[in-house]
Amino acid sequence: MNGIDSPHWREQLGHSRKIPLFERVGERVRAFSPGDRVVFYALAILVGAASFSSLYALEQSLLVGVPAYGGDLHEGEVGSPQFINPLLAISDADRDLSALTYAGLMGLSGSGELVPVLAESYSLSADGKSYTFVLREDAKFSDGASVTASDVVFTVQKAQDPALKSPEYADWAGVGAVAVNARTVRFTLTKPYAPFLGLTTLGVLPARLWQNVSNSEFPFSTLETNPVGAGPFRVARISRDSSGLVKSVLLTANPHYALGRPYLDSIRITFYSRAEDLAAAIKSGVVESAYDIAAKGVLTAPYARVFGVFWNPSEKQAYARLEVRKALSLALDRDSIVANVFGGHATPVRGPVPPGGNVRQAPIPSSDNPTADAADALEAAGWKYDGVARAWKNASGKQTLDRITLRTSNVPELKNVASAVKVDWERLGVQVDIELYEPGDLSQNVIRPRKYEALLYGMVIGREQDLYAFWSSQERNDPGLNIALYANKTVDALLEAVRGSSDAKARAANLQKTEDIVASEYPAAFLYAPDFIYAVPGDLRGVVLPQIITPADRFASVVSWYRKTDAVWPFFAR
Repeated sequence: MNGIDSPHWREQLGHSRKIPLFERVGERVRAFSPGDRVVFYALAILVGAASFSSLYALEQSLLVGVPAYGGDLHEGEVGSPQFINPLLAISDADRDLSALTYAGLMGLSGSGELVPVLAESYSLSADGKSYTFVLREDAKFSDGASVTASDVVFTVQKAQDPALKSPEYADWAGVGAVAVNARTVRFTLTKPYAPFLGLTTLGVLPARLWQNVSNSEFPFSTLETNPVGAGPFRVARISRDSSGLVKSVLLTANPHYALGRPYLDSIRITFYSRAEDLAAAIKSGVVESAYDIAAKGVLTAPYARVFGVFWNPSEKQAYARLEVRKALSLALDRDSIVANVFGGHATPVRGPVPPGGNVRQAPIPSSDNPTADAADALEAAGWKYDGVARAWKNASGKQTLDRITLRTSNVPELKNVASAVKVDWERLGVQVDIELYEPGDLSQNVIRPRKYEALLYGMVIGREQDLYAFWSSQERNDPGLNIALYANKTVDALLEAVRGSSDAKARAANLQKTEDIVASEYPAAFLYAPDFIYAVPGDLRGVVLPQIITPADRFASVVSWYRKTDAVWPFFAR
């Protein structure tokens, strides 16, 4: 045979064939003794593992962590919910669950800004009296049904119905609400009101489910505990004790939420009757998060609340005198109260505007001896201390300051503050009797009829810092909230200007003037603005707290909270 098919050529080609590397290595290894082969394989495994580990470490160093879906949170809270309904919510537990299951046209961001939620956009008329909102096309309730302008109008009209007795009635009374079309709703005010936008955070009810429920049936509807809202979560299960009280609520992520499904799969809230029980549950790890419970690593935010002792001159004429009010204010050691009662989680104040905004706080005089400063203020106005009578008397001898009856709520915080105030005033030579009332009794039988000479109480200031209800002379009588019975025409005008202006700088300037004037006239011995404290587990991320008006505001950024992460290349994380 000739050519390449000859046996000779096939033999030559066979000898010249390249042997693959693995075959050659295999032949060499088989030539090893059994012991050498063990050593060889062990080294090969080590080298391979080291190479893999190095590559993995390199990859991990280049990847970034991003929030991932999944994970749960177990929260504890004092109280028990009754109404999971934004129109009837009366307790913190009610408001917490309503905030998680319902959504409004606007909502609160973690930075405290109002942002559109169910609304796509809004506009304000030139005269400041008309607000027009356009709803998102994909705005849906938790059952998948679309949110319409008719749902918004229905919710507002129910809030305005006096027969329902909604806590929202006062805010919405007199506001016109009209559905322009399926996705557009317009509100008309009788006069400009800058804080109005904040009212549109009110959760929207589905009209189709509620419209045939009478006012008398509203509080007892099964929709109260099985709500259909448009919030970030929906109720999955409710557990009750033998008496029927709600003990826990399991909420699961709402996939239809307008701003996107929350990262957390679920939040369980367990309710406790006593703060001590909740504190023990946090300490033992039974629950993971809770507010107003001291613990390591708590998050804090300013509470929009101002506490102080409010004077009632109609009950005791001495409080009508500026020097008396000033002296009693100067005698109080606010730093000591903040340190000893609140463990530092509060801010001393001397004026009506809470810290955390654009207003400069009225300065608190620095003193090594507050008692002496208070005595000096009285003596400068002609008052003298009668050691025998154990009383301060004015120059005419017709007015005395010897004893104060201080009324307040029977809650641990205020009881402790009242005790500290008592110590400071008794150093000045003024005896103090503390009278404690249950919160409902205090409101109904003491505050509303103005039956107090000195009232230790707190004012919850709205996000827009509208002080009208607290300091306008028009609000001195029940149901007004001017519990100091304060009257100042200049302040009245400033408060009206703050309400009516949409100019943020002008509003801030008028608030500053209000702070300065009220602080200088001492209608109350302002004491402190507490911090909101929130204990959360260390691996819960994305929690951003705004200024807190009510505890439910802690959920402002809940859609962004996460416990799980995915590792991705940087360009996927954008």
